[in-house]
Amino acid sequence: MNLHFGPNIKLLRQRRKRSQEDVASSLDIKRTSLSGYENGSVEPPYKVLVKLSNYYKVSIDKLVKYDLSSISEMQLSELEKGFDIDLEGNKMRVLAITVDSENNDNIELIPEKAKAGYRTGFADPEYLKILPTFNLPFLNKSKKYRTFQINGDSMPPVCHEAFVTGEYVENWTMIKDGQPYII
Repeated sequence: MNLHFGPNIKLLRQRRKRSQEDVASSLDIKRTSLSGYENGSVEPPYKVLVKLSNYYKVSIDKLVKYDLSSISEMQLSELEKGFDIDLEGNKMRVLAITVDSENNDNIELIPEKAKAGYRTGFADPEYLKILPTFNLPFLNKSKKYRTFQINGDSMPPVCHEAFVTGEYVENWTMIKDGQPYII
């Protein structure tokens, strides 16, 4: 089938701490068949692909085309929750922005503490028009920034209620481990 399918289903099984026997029984297939799928010596029929996809809540496309061991823990966790996330980071996402009188991007001050749920409502251009905005001349003009106030101690060494200005990351596969992000 391909180089990724077998290792992917093995990885997902191991993350759930399930034996081959457990998974095979749940899917009503033979354990030896599952072992063959995992080690790449046997290709599963379409019906088994569908069963595995449903069982792991990961699309067949992701099981077959992507090396799931190479994606971040956050991305893998989202996949396992059943979210069909963009692993290539190239699906179009629209970011509403405001500009100053000279058509330079503003930095919007988001009056919401950086926390889960920020995205809801903050992509609305009409809403963004009423936010406080400013410019920092030393920042790269070809990039987009937003400023947030931090809520809690989730971004050490930045303290509670401090303001941070973050750069918009268009291709989120460029996100690096060990760096703070507001997602």
